[in-house]
Amino acid sequence: MGDQPLVTLKGITKSFGPVKSLNGVDLTLAPGEVLGLVGDNGAGKSTLMKVLAGALQHDGGQIAIDGRDVRFASPADARRERIGIVYQDLALCDTLDVASNLFLGREPRKGPFIDRRTMHRKAAETLSELHVRVKSTHQEIGQLSGGQRQAVAIARAVSFQPRVLILDEPTAALAVAEVRQVLRMIRDVAAQGVGVILITHRLQDLFEVCDRITVMYEGRSVEDEPVSALDIERLVAMITRSGSETAEEVA
Repeated sequence: MGDQPLVTLKGITKSFGPVKSLNGVDLTLAPGEVLGLVGDNGAGKSTLMKVLAGALQHDGGQIAIDGRDVRFASPADARRERIGIVYQDLALCDTLDVASNLFLGREPRKGPFIDRRTMHRKAAETLSELHVRVKSTHQEIGQLSGGQRQAVAIARAVSFQPRVLILDEPTAALAVAEVRQVLRMIRDVAAQGVGVILITHRLQDLFEVCDRITVMYEGRSVEDEPVSALDIERLVAMITRSGSETAEEVA
């Protein structure tokens, strides 16, 4: 990890009518770092990540990439800065095969026609690099297990060669073996120098893959600690704002 943060968010605010969803959030991410972003439901985690991914526009504060101030008017703006996101609903097309989902909207072509042979070869290469196992790239997505679908969604995001990858609850509702596969993918992606932001309610996953954890509470970033300084009990206290260390702020 370099000295210069890859991503810096300072004082990010976002309101929806009278409701203030984000109230001055600070966050940093280094290249090759896995950052856990946690908080109770309604803390503002997904809203903040939608701002970073260009799906929402913030009202105030600064976004900097490599120290350059940026503002995203759309997801396309964020993609140009090589920021990728995998939402909880995955946005996969069940009736298309694995390769078609990986290359949806950017299929390799031979003249006016889709070059399906090349597309399936490249899809197999991408999945192999990320240790994703499927029977065939010709399988329909709807035939895959939850873990395989999640892995394909992450592989699609990685195929855009992002510098930042945001994962929203990637291990929710997965079997134990599938969780381990997704966590391995996260480590593999970070090892390539990609900064990863992981939103999850599965706190044990954070201790498996994260370098650092940022805690949000009621639209604010309230804690930021290296994983090495935490255990589950302290993390739960940070999320719920319970215990002596947070009593003064709650009062």
